[in-house]
Amino acid sequence: MASEESRTVTSQQIRTPEAPTTPGPATRAWATRLLMVGIVLTALNLRPAITSLGALLEEVRDGLGMSGSVAGLLTSVPPLCFAVFGVAAPRLARRFGPAAVVCVGMVAIGAGLLVRPYTHSTAGFLAASALTLMGIAVSNVLMPVIVKRWFPDRVGSMTGLYSMALALGTAAAAAVTVPMTEALGGSWQSGLAIWSVLAVVAVLPWIPFVRQRGAGSAGTAAAPREHARVEAPVLRITRSRTAWALAVYFGLQATGAYITMGWMAQIFRDAGVHAGTAGLLLAVTMVMGVPLAFVIPRLATRLPHQGPIVLALGACGLVGYAGLYLAPAAGSWAWAVLLGISNCSFPLALTMVGMRARTSAGVAQLSGFAQSTGYLLSIPGPLLVGVLYQHSGGWSLPIALMTALLIPQMVVGVLAGRNRTVEDEAAR
Repeated sequence: MASEESRTVTSQQIRTPEAPTTPGPATRAWATRLLMVGIVLTALNLRPAITSLGALLEEVRDGLGMSGSVAGLLTSVPPLCFAVFGVAAPRLARRFGPAAVVCVGMVAIGAGLLVRPYTHSTAGFLAASALTLMGIAVSNVLMPVIVKRWFPDRVGSMTGLYSMALALGTAAAAAVTVPMTEALGGSWQSGLAIWSVLAVVAVLPWIPFVRQRGAGSAGTAAAPREHARVEAPVLRITRSRTAWALAVYFGLQATGAYITMGWMAQIFRDAGVHAGTAGLLLAVTMVMGVPLAFVIPRLATRLPHQGPIVLALGACGLVGYAGLYLAPAAGSWAWAVLLGISNCSFPLALTMVGMRARTSAGVAQLSGFAQSTGYLLSIPGPLLVGVLYQHSGGWSLPIALMTALLIPQMVVGVLAGRNRTVEDEAAR
């Protein structure tokens, strides 16, 4: 009798809605592979909305009648949306599950990309861009959470895979948007809208996971059953100096990245470089992240302190900005490579998010705090570059601003790279 009761209780525990019957090895392998495909496709969609616009910014400005200041506002919209919508991602993940939120995020990206070129007004273009960026924002925050929960023993390699795919999507959009626009008849609307197809494809792998709220429910072997749902945040994250350092580091690297994505092609075009070549130079900057985004996270997880990597990336950025100031056209390819290396601060920041917290709940809260706060801090940068460009008539002051921001970025990056966790600091 006792044995029968024990079996009954065990059966009830296993077959709760949050913890379904343990799947077989074949099911787990299938779910793991599909989840990896979903992560890669999601990462491919997280930057084309921005870099495709950067490649065609002059055409968009002419088509919609934008001033330089308004164009600077347009390049500030991504970090604004990431800050506003990213903070809601952990709460949405607790309510609906991270996979469902990412799936809806891909739908939002596709819809916004399809609609925004045909709104025929600056306000409509900004509104549709905000819809796209909302989808990007929640996916940005939840990717480290998904990696930590589904692949807790492979944080470095999976973050590297995700970051490499993100860099590949960024570079591809920068490289092919201009020639693809010409192939589609020269319409910048078609050149921007075509990227919605990639977002539609990215929806598909997440559909089987939409009704499964937890990592364990997805059928992977890595995630324990007791963590089937994203736990409620319990940390007083603002007490952690590491969390603040990581947030500021995230914000400063995002400032540099969005200035680069939004304005670097224009810098080269103003220096006399052909529009197609300027797009290729932006693509080179972005494509540097493809191999390095895979290598840097793996290297970072093997080091007790990530400060040396922070300093090396910052030094590349300083040399690259100096080259843009002194000889933008003559050494354009070298400056594009160096700035591409410097922009690999993003995968390093993502890796440190996974390393500076012990639990998936801690990662969720740290990711939301660091990315939302960081993107909030990055909002003025691209806008200020646009204002300085319009009122100074050149790039000397904007480039000086970009260079100056790298110094505090290196300082807080070293602080964020120390071997400690936010749980310990928040407890103290």
